[in-house]
Amino acid sequence: MARVSALAMAAVPEEAGRQRRCHCPEPEYLAHLRRQEIHPSYRQEKIRRFRQFKAAWPRIADWFAAPLVERVGRLPEETQKTASYPLSFNARPYLLFLALRGYINLDYAWMFGAGQIRADDAANAMGIDLGTSELVEEGVALGYNRGSQHQAMRWTVGRLALHTGIQQAGQITDDHITEALDAIRLFSERADLEFFYPSPQGFLNNAAKQWITHLHQLQVVLFHRGQVATQPRKLMPSWKPPLELPPRMQAVADKWLAARRLTDAPVTVEKLELAVRRFGDWLGEHHPEVVSYLDVTRDHCLAWAEHLAEAPTEKTGRPMGPASRIQRISGLSQMFRDTAAWEYDDVPGYAPITSRDAPKLPQRIPRFIPDHELDLVMPVINDITCPFQKTALLVARWSGARRDEIRHLPLDCLDHYADGTPRLRLPGRKTYKERVVPLHQDAADALQAVIDLRRGAPERPFTDPRTGEQIVYLFMSHGKLMSLFYLFNTPILQACKAVGLVVPGGRQGEGRATVSAHRFRHTVGTQLAERGAKLHTIMKVLGHSSVSMALVYAQISDQEVLRDYKSVLAPGAVIAGPAAVDLKSGVLADEAVHWLKTNFFKTELELGHCLRLPAEGPCECDLYLTCAKFVTTPEYAPRLRARRDLEETLALDAAAHGWDREVERHHCTSERIEKLLADLGQTIEEPTDTPDEDDQLDLST
Repeated sequence: MARVSALAMAAVPEEAGRQRRCHCPEPEYLAHLRRQEIHPSYRQEKIRRFRQFKAAWPRIADWFAAPLVERVGRLPEETQKTASYPLSFNARPYLLFLALRGYINLDYAWMFGAGQIRADDAANAMGIDLGTSELVEEGVALGYNRGSQHQAMRWTVGRLALHTGIQQAGQITDDHITEALDAIRLFSERADLEFFYPSPQGFLNNAAKQWITHLHQLQVVLFHRGQVATQPRKLMPSWKPPLELPPRMQAVADKWLAARRLTDAPVTVEKLELAVRRFGDWLGEHHPEVVSYLDVTRDHCLAWAEHLAEAPTEKTGRPMGPASRIQRISGLSQMFRDTAAWEYDDVPGYAPITSRDAPKLPQRIPRFIPDHELDLVMPVINDITCPFQKTALLVARWSGARRDEIRHLPLDCLDHYADGTPRLRLPGRKTYKERVVPLHQDAADALQAVIDLRRGAPERPFTDPRTGEQIVYLFMSHGKLMSLFYLFNTPILQACKAVGLVVPGGRQGEGRATVSAHRFRHTVGTQLAERGAKLHTIMKVLGHSSVSMALVYAQISDQEVLRDYKSVLAPGAVIAGPAAVDLKSGVLADEAVHWLKTNFFKTELELGHCLRLPAEGPCECDLYLTCAKFVTTPEYAPRLRARRDLEETLALDAAAHGWDREVERHHCTSERIEKLLADLGQTIEEPTDTPDEDDQLDLST
């Protein structure tokens, strides 16, 4: 009793919209007690407690207005005999009866503070079937443990019934679940929380986490029975306070964010809102006089950007990193640009801050996985026991798909080309464009096994937020999409640990894998480039939207760089062309050779390389076949032959038109190419031997 302070005795406001609060007629409750198969003395004790409570609170509305500590009656460390307020504690059976009969609606704060109240048992004693048994069976069919489902459904349905007055689980709606989730958050913010839980953090990490999990499992089951519309997520969305700005700024922000939601993905809109929120918070703290975006100047924006770079964040205690600052600055710039283009009122009409004011990130080359590391980790991946994890990693290895694309693969994602090669259909996630790519047979076999495993699954199809299409997803468990962490992070870390490909770091010091699922994507792009794939092919396979993205892979192949470099500049290289004599005899100055070594790939032409130095100025003609700076190697022999065939064809066409000088020009070019081929030791005609399998564009090697 001594622990109950003046703070706990303060009245707690009633919940809005809950007005049904009255006692039931005494004969009705007494008849209910007489129907129970309990000892007569215990029945008389219940009747005595009921009458004491009713005498103490003749108007039950006054009991709802009392402090929560008094209404709960017994605090966690107290026993039944040492309860601070025994009247309220002993009246719990009566309160449950009133709620299930519709006389009152119990508030969530009382239920959370009271702990175990066994609402489902109370309903059964009154002859009310809340429908929890059916929910348990449906949850088990989705893959949940029967024991956990029994606990979750009894907890959630019982408390929803006590609060809302529903008599059956079939009456639960999305709004009921949302209200309960909000109540959990609000309970964590109560000033009297310390009387029920040691600390707010302890409450959130234990009881609140368990309750949210129970509600989430209920939502999953109700979704797949078609009762609620909200599609279940792997993780419940975290709560955040509503966006609060000065009224004029709030109106602009709400209008702009509503427009962005029509076209952008939810995660994109969240990032844009975060940028507006952070800028508004900073203005409120440092420039409270600014109440409209019309008053925002470039100086304000630059000072905010400087604040982002210097002020420590709450989560890490360190200043915000460059990538996060780029997101914030770009988001604010996007708002100013859009509102100016859409002619909003109360805005500057231009962007006082742009992406040029954001920090620059160095452009890194894709980190492909070396062959020796692939040889180590792939056998371990092939031995993974979980078919979903194994398939996800094999598809990443052989398709180059993004992780989120793989996670959202539909059940009908696999078919075949006309020649029998497996073909994978990837959903349009990041780029909003579906694409079809060839797939290695190993990945196709694993994918087919999971497809067979998932056929006839009990889940309800999900609605794709981008297309509105009803989709049965492949990687699902317990009625929802599997997480990226389970499909990729967990198995790749275990595989890397098994072969020693780890470095210090990671969560809880367990080590960090040197191979990641995204590096498989870089590996596919690099191998395609090394094997001579066209840029369009690389773009098609990887789902790039611009040539510059795919061009990166054509520039990073160390083996190709080394091979081309040695073909011209290494001692003893077979080369032809007017510049070949100077290179072989060492006539070129040391600084010229150094420039050529460091800029060799800037000199490439269609049929060879132009060794003209920068001091000589730009080349002013395309007569490089006879230019003194031209050099070529045997690797260009196929192109040389193709160019010779073209020149011969053009000569025939010119002869048909009677253009003698054109005929002579084309013949001269053709003869010059024949001379180059001879200098390279190559035949004029294409060799008739069929190429080896290793020369084909095949990712299996």
